[in-house]
Amino acid sequence: MSRTLFRTRIKFCGMTRAGDIRLATELGVDAIGFIFAKGSVRRVAPSEARAMRQAIAPMVDVVALFQHNNREEIREVLRAVRPTLLQFHGDEDDAFCRSFNMPYLKAIAMGGGAEVTVRGLQQMYPHAAGFLFDSHAQGGSGGTGVPFDWSRIPAGVHRPYLLAGGIRPENVHDAILATQPWGVDVSSGIESAPGLKDGYKMRQFVEEVRRADAATDETESAG
Repeated sequence: MSRTLFRTRIKFCGMTRAGDIRLATELGVDAIGFIFAKGSVRRVAPSEARAMRQAIAPMVDVVALFQHNNREEIREVLRAVRPTLLQFHGDEDDAFCRSFNMPYLKAIAMGGGAEVTVRGLQQMYPHAAGFLFDSHAQGGSGGTGVPFDWSRIPAGVHRPYLLAGGIRPENVHDAILATQPWGVDVSSGIESAPGLKDGYKMRQFVEEVRRADAATDETESAG
């Protein structure tokens, strides 16, 4: 019997309904993301996220996403939701991100013209658990639903990284084969409306990720 050697991690972000979360965990998703960034159409209150957390299966990461939130707002989320991982999308520096004594992901804006280098990432965020390459421009928000030029991801990234921005069931297979990310992060690509996930798209997305993993295994075996 064949065994999958390579497995791309999957994060569903911008969750707003417990039913969507239950289906996500049934599909084997690795992480569920709640958005607390001001101005986001998918933003939820800490009390709402705390209630929905009950729908998350054991051993699935709970990710809290922030952008320019102040310390007290973040601490309120930590108390209420008990996330296992933090994700920052603003201009937060490494000292701020790690001051909460939790592992964190730093979103890197790939929508602008600035060059992103491995050395620059290491210098700016030496304590990041990983990075998330997204298609927003510097100072903008994620969730644009538009992919960026995947060839701009620097080679030899020293931390696990997730690919985000415009990832959908229709292109996630090619995206994985092109970039070989540690994981993929999707929000609008599996929705029928902002914040409302589509069950068919969720299932299709996971199936396409696994299809890409199988293709990767075959390539490595052939080599």
